[in-house]
Amino acid sequence: MADDENAAFHADTALEPYWEAARNGKLLLKKCADCGQTHYYPRPICPFCMSDKTQWIEASGKGTIYTWSVERRAPQPYAIAFVSLPEGPTILTAIVDTDLDAISIGQSVKLSFETRGDQPVPVFSPD
Repeated sequence: MADDENAAFHADTALEPYWEAARNGKLLLKKCADCGQTHYYPRPICPFCMSDKTQWIEASGKGTIYTWSVERRAPQPYAIAFVSLPEGPTILTAIVDTDLDAISIGQSVKLSFETRGDQPVPVFSPD
């Protein structure tokens, strides 16, 4: 296997627990055993201290809107947002199943998943 193919293979296998959990409606994060920081998008190396001592943790499924934007010029208007999770990370996601004019900073939201292409993607809706 070529080096670039080998790297892609390892990246895919390293994230398999994430995708398996997503297929079951759960969001996994990575927590570093060395510095204690939790990060998303999960990867084997901690982006804060570069340690490889990371472990999977399950997110609570709750969050708070940090900021958001509505794209109204699209054929189907939609909202994207940064949602802060109680576990620490703030993630870029979509806000679904809501009146786009009712979204607000600080609003409580809950996790769900939508399938896009053939992958489950975490999205949030008002709690």
